[in-house]
Amino acid sequence: MKISKLALREARQLFRTCQVGGLLDEGRVRQAVSRLLDQKPRGYMAILSRLQRLVKLDVELHSAQVESATPLAADLRAEVTGQINRVYGAGVNISFTENPALLGGLRIQVGSDLYDGSVKTRLDKLEQSF
Repeated sequence: MKISKLALREARQLFRTCQVGGLLDEGRVRQAVSRLLDQKPRGYMAILSRLQRLVKLDVELHSAQVESATPLAADLRAEVTGQINRVYGAGVNISFTENPALLGGLRIQVGSDLYDGSVKTRLDKLEQSF
């Protein structure tokens, strides 16, 4: 579906009005969508589609997945959380999971950014070099 420039611009404006202090407010997004559905302006489906994409990208950007081979100690979790918040700002939802296949190290994904310091990846790269 091709989206007009006007629909793109209106979706971006709507997205900006849904932000409070640089963070997306879920209540404002719900209000904006319901108001848009009530008014049904020209090209409202394209605006909704683009708004959905912008919200999805923002949610992904503000969520982090930290994988480790073993459960992390509390002080190490706090340090990783602090580093992620320092780089990406406050408001990042961080989840910690264990993945024994990593063998050691950490694998951190925030949005589309991936920081892979796992032993498994290093071994795979070493294997490929031969």
